[in-house]
Amino acid sequence: MIDGHTKLYGFFAHPAHHSLSPLMYNLSFQAHEINARYLAFDLSNDFSQAIAAVRTLGLGGINLSMPYKLKVLPLLDELSTTAKLVGAVNTVVNDHGRLRGENTDGKGLILALQADGRKVKGKQIAILGAGGAGMSIIAAAAFAGAAKITVFKRQNQTFTQVAQRLSRIEKVTGVTLELCDYADEATMAQVLTTTDYLINTTNIGMGQGNNELPVPAKLITSLATNIVVTDIIYFPRETAFLKLARQNGNPTYNGLGMLIYQGALAFQTWTAKQMPITTVTTALEQALYQPQN
Repeated sequence: MIDGHTKLYGFFAHPAHHSLSPLMYNLSFQAHEINARYLAFDLSNDFSQAIAAVRTLGLGGINLSMPYKLKVLPLLDELSTTAKLVGAVNTVVNDHGRLRGENTDGKGLILALQADGRKVKGKQIAILGAGGAGMSIIAAAAFAGAAKITVFKRQNQTFTQVAQRLSRIEKVTGVTLELCDYADEATMAQVLTTTDYLINTTNIGMGQGNNELPVPAKLITSLATNIVVTDIIYFPRETAFLKLARQNGNPTYNGLGMLIYQGALAFQTWTAKQMPITTVTTALEQALYQPQN
């Protein structure tokens, strides 16, 4: 029941109404009988005023999507170590008017893999893309003790900036990070002969009926079958990239686990409670993948 003590949490994005976050968090509040609700707010402008409203209205916390993961940085009072390294925030905690930024995206993927018995400690990891989600995964994998992380990124105006950020992550974690040109197919082919994980963090292949691949098909079909292939896209359920890898005999994971576990980390940060993973997973799979009558 909503009453005068109900705590409000929210998702700030544009667009926002497609978000699965209200379903995920409201189920979790209900499971723990927490007097709170989570809403999606579609913000097309006045973002700084929206952040001010978090303080004024006493929201317990918020989640953010791009481009607000970056725009929020100067508006916060404090950043976690990971948020500083990554340069992006997806979760904000309101501690009596003091706003702290966290980044749970990358650790969410690591936890999702660990939940299925997949470890990254001591492993070689190849990552496609170095945007907000990609950088968060790079940092999380480094903190989790990966042996080496090779990042493939397009040679554009942000290449140098990404190289500098990777250097800082390398210095903090002690993990070897190598940045390569996405277009260098020969280097990519060589890296993929020794990697343990191949993770796509780009949006190539997103959307129903999208058959684009983030790497040439011949590189996927020549992968050793013990390489774990992951795509952070969760719709469609199986991208063309994952389908080809599965047909090649590789274990594959889409991005739904990352979505759920990054949310579980935010939920724990806000409430000190564990998200009911099984309940949430069932609900999200039904919302995403089962035909609606």
